Amino acid sequence: MTAASQLPAGDGPEALRLQIMGPLRVWRGGAEINAGPRQQRCLLALLLARGGHPISMTELVALIWGADPPVSAISVIHKYVGVLRRLLEPGLLPRTPGSFVLRNGNGYRITAGADTLDLMQFRRHVAAARAAAEEDRCEQALAHYSDALRLCRGSAGESLSDSAGATAVFAGIDGEFFDAAVAAADLAIRLRRPSGVLSPLRLAAEMDPFNELVHASLVNTLAAAGQQAEALAVYRTIRKRLADDLGIDPGQSLQQAHQQVLTQSAPPPAPEPPHPPVVWPVSDGLVPAPLVRPAQLPPDLSLFVGRSAELAVLGDLVAGMRDDARTGPLVVAIDGMGGVGKSTLAARFARSVAGEFTDGQLYLDLHGEQGDALLSLLYALGVPASNVPDTFDAQVGTYRSLTAGKRILVLLDNVVDPARVRPLLPNSAESLVLITSRRPLLGLAAFEGAHLMHLDVPDPASARELLLRRLSATPNRTAAEPDAGIVDEIIESCGRLPLAVAILAARLTARPSLSLASVAAGLRGARRLESFPGGLAGHDPRAAFAWSYRQLSDGARRLFRLLGVALGPGVTAAAAASLSGLDPDRTRAELDELCEAALVTEHEDGRFTSHVLVKAYAEELLRDVDPAGERRAAISRLLQYYVHSSFNAQVVLQPHRLPIEPDPALPGVAPERPGSYEEAIAWFAGQREVLKEAVRVAADLGYGIAPWQLAITMQQYLQWTGRFQEWEEVMRWALDAARAGGDEIGEAHALRSLAGARWSLGGNEEALELLLSALEIFENRDMVLEQALVHTNLHWVDEALGRDHEALLHGERALKLYRTIGYRRAETFGLMSNGRSLARLGRLEESGQLLEQALELHQQIRGDLEAAWDATLIAVEGETRMAIAANLAQMGRLREAAEQLELSAETSRRVRQRPNEFEALGRLAELRLEMGDPVEARAAVERARQVLAALPDGGPEPLRARFATLTEKLERAGAN
Repeated sequence: MTAASQLPAGDGPEALRLQIMGPLRVWRGGAEINAGPRQQRCLLALLLARGGHPISMTELVALIWGADPPVSAISVIHKYVGVLRRLLEPGLLPRTPGSFVLRNGNGYRITAGADTLDLMQFRRHVAAARAAAEEDRCEQALAHYSDALRLCRGSAGESLSDSAGATAVFAGIDGEFFDAAVAAADLAIRLRRPSGVLSPLRLAAEMDPFNELVHASLVNTLAAAGQQAEALAVYRTIRKRLADDLGIDPGQSLQQAHQQVLTQSAPPPAPEPPHPPVVWPVSDGLVPAPLVRPAQLPPDLSLFVGRSAELAVLGDLVAGMRDDARTGPLVVAIDGMGGVGKSTLAARFARSVAGEFTDGQLYLDLHGEQGDALLSLLYALGVPASNVPDTFDAQVGTYRSLTAGKRILVLLDNVVDPARVRPLLPNSAESLVLITSRRPLLGLAAFEGAHLMHLDVPDPASARELLLRRLSATPNRTAAEPDAGIVDEIIESCGRLPLAVAILAARLTARPSLSLASVAAGLRGARRLESFPGGLAGHDPRAAFAWSYRQLSDGARRLFRLLGVALGPGVTAAAAASLSGLDPDRTRAELDELCEAALVTEHEDGRFTSHVLVKAYAEELLRDVDPAGERRAAISRLLQYYVHSSFNAQVVLQPHRLPIEPDPALPGVAPERPGSYEEAIAWFAGQREVLKEAVRVAADLGYGIAPWQLAITMQQYLQWTGRFQEWEEVMRWALDAARAGGDEIGEAHALRSLAGARWSLGGNEEALELLLSALEIFENRDMVLEQALVHTNLHWVDEALGRDHEALLHGERALKLYRTIGYRRAETFGLMSNGRSLARLGRLEESGQLLEQALELHQQIRGDLEAAWDATLIAVEGETRMAIAANLAQMGRLREAAEQLELSAETSRRVRQRPNEFEALGRLAELRLEMGDPVEARAAVERARQVLAALPDGGPEPLRARFATLTEKLERAGAN
C-alpha cells in the first residue's frame, strides 16, 4: 500500500483535498483549512507543483526567497514542514514524519494522488484525453479534457512568491492548462461543440494576456460558435496589447485565426503529437530500446560567420569527454542577451559534432517554459503516447532508462530555470547537453557541473562580414555602394547584434533600391528601432527583448523603462536610484534582476550599460507606457543627481571657495558625496562624459536643472586636466541655455567661465569681450565677489594681449574688492597677479614685495598643509612660485629662480594641475639653457613631454605649440 493510499480520500468528513491549479487551497471534508503564512503556503504549493518530485533544500531556499534569503532560511523551512505535516495529518505525533511530507535526501517531496491533488487529477484526465485522441475516440477525449479543464480556477501559486524560480514553477502548471485548453478547443471545433470550451479558453486568455496561441484558439472557437463579433474583438484587443506593451505585431497563429474569421473558413486540424507509427509494449519493470534514432537538430545556417574562439572551446570540451571523471552528461550552458546568436552557435556546433552521438540528437525550444518537454523527448525516443507513464516521476525514470549508456546529444533552447532542465538530462556520461539561456544558469554549474559560456556581440569584423555576405545575394549591391564607412555605421548602430544585422540585411536584399546610406540615416537617433520592419513576425529585435522584459517584476520593468533615458555610456547604481526615485538598496536589487535577464550588463567600474538597441527598446516602452509627467520627473531627478553630485565633488576639490550652490533637488534624489580629494578626482574622471551629456540634454530640454550650474562645477576638473575644448563646449551650451531662459545671472557666470576656456585656448580677444559682458551684468546686480573675479580674469587676458598697464589696473581693482568683502583666500591670488604685472613693467622690487606677501598670506591661510587640504590654494602657491621665479630671473638670480620653478612644478603636480606643471617645466628648461646647462634643460623638456603625453589627445593645441617651441630652442642650442 502506498503512502498516498493511506490518506483520507473521497467525500467523507476527513477527506483531504488540495488545490494548486489556482490560488492554493486546502480542504478537509467540506471545510477550508488555513494553510498558514505566505512563505509556508509557498512551500506547500511548490511541493505540490512538483507532483511528488523531490526538491533540494538549496533549491527550496532559492525558490521561496530568491537571491536574498535570510540566514535562518533552512531552519524556517524545517519549521514549516513540521507545521504542514500536522496540518495535513491532524493526528500526527510531534516530530513524526508522517506519510505525506517526506524527507528525500537533502530536501523534501510530497505524496498526493489524483484523489487528493487537483494537479494529479488534471494530468490523469489529460493523459486519458491524449490516449483517446490518438485512437480517434474524439468524444471520449473531449470529455476527459473537459473534466481536466474544470479543475483550473486561475493562475497557480498566485501571490505566493516573487522569486523568478518559483514564478517559473507555477507558470509551468499554467502552461499545462493552456496546452490542454487549446487541444480541447481543437477537438470541440471538430465535433461542432465549441461552446463547451469557451469558459476555460477565456480563463486561459485572462491568465496570460500575451499568449498568442491561446488567443488564436479563442478566436477560432468563438467564430466556430457563431460569435464572430466577439472573435474579432478578442483579436483587436490582443493586437493592440502586443503593439502597445511589447511593440510587436501578432504572430502567424493569430493572424491566421483572424483571417479565418474574416473569410469564415474552418481552422486547420491540430497536428498530432510526434511519435512513430508503431506500437510496442512496455512490460512491468522492462523498458525496451527505442525504435527510432532521433535527428531533430535545427538546420545549420549557411551564412554563419565568426565565433571561432567559442567553437574552439566547445570542441575542446567534447574532445575531452572521455578523459574526465563525470558520471553524468557533459552540460554546456550558453548565455547572452536576446538576438546575440546563442541558438545559432549552439546549432552550428551541434551539427558539427552530431556524427559522434550515434544514438541520436534531440532538440527542444522551451520558450522559457518546460510544458510537456519530457513527454516530447519520450515521443522523440519512440515511446508511443499510450505507453507513457502517468506520473512525472515514472516518466523521468523511463527517460533515464532509455538514455542510460547512450551517446545522445540534447539541444535545449531558451531555458530559464535550471531546476526544470534537470529531468531532461540524459543518464549517460557519453552524452552532450547544449543549453541556451538569456541568463547564466548558475544552479546547473553549481550542482550539475555545467560549463558556462557567455556570448557577447561579435567583433566588428565578424559583424561586417555577416552583413556583407548576406547582401552579396543581391547583385551589384556592394559594388554599387562600396562605402565601408556606411557599412561600419550600420553595424555599430545595430550594436553588432547579429539578429538586428540579419534583419536589416534581409530588408536590403528584399529592396535592392534601398540604399545603405538611407538605412544608416534611419538608424541614427533614439527611434532607431523604427528601421526594422514590423512585418517580420518573431524577427523584430523588439520581440527578442520583449520576452526578457515580460519575465521581470513590476519594479524591474519600471527601472528598465527609465534606463531608456539614462545618459552617457552607462549609469551607476546611485544614479539609477535617483532616476527611479527609490531606495538605493531596492534599486540595486532591481538592477541585479535586469542583469540576470541579460537586459543590462554590470561592469567592473560599477557602471550598468545596455546594448544600444535594448536601450532604444526601453525608451520606446517609456514613451508608450509611462505618462509624460513621470518621464519628465525621472529625467529631472537624474539631472539633479548629476548637478548635486558634481557640486559635492567640486566642494571637496575647493573646500574654502565660496560655492555657487545649485537649486534644491527633488525628493528621491540621492547624490554621491566623495570623501576625499582622490575620490573627487576619480568621480569626475568616471563621470566626465555623462556630465557633458547632462549639460547638453538639460540645455535642449529646458527643464530639470540650470545647465550653467552643472557646467560651472566641472570647470576646475576640465581646466586642470587640460580639456580646454570640452570646457568651451559645455560652457557654450550653458550660455545658450541661460540666454534662452532669460537667466541673466546664469548668463554672466557662463560668460566668465567661457572666457577662461577661450583664454586657455589662445582666444584672448573673444575672452576680453566675454568678460566685459559678464562684468556689466555683475555690476548692474551689485555682485561684488563676482566683479572681483572678473577683474582678476581681465588681468590675465590683458597680460596675454600685452596690455600690462591695463592688466595692473584690473588686478588692483580685484585686490581692493577682495579686501572689501574679506575674502582672504582670493587676496593671495590678487597679490600674486599684481606681482606678475609689476615684474612685467620692470618694477621688480615692488613685484618681489607683493609676491612675498602673497606667499606669506597663503601659508597663513593654509596652516598645516595636510589638515587644511585645498587644491586651489596649493595650485595658487605653484603659480606664485612661478611668478617669483620670473622676478628672480630678471634680477639675474637664475639658480634661485630654478629652485622656485622646481617647487612650482612639484606643487602643481601634487594637485594634478597639469597645464601649470607643464608651464613650470617649460620655463625651467628655458632657464637651464640660459644657465648654460643643456643636459638639465633636456631633462626638463622630457618631463614636460611626459606631462603633455598624459593629457587627453596629447594636450590642447596651445600646450603642443609651446612644446614645439621648447624643442626648437633645444635644437638651436645643440642640446637635442
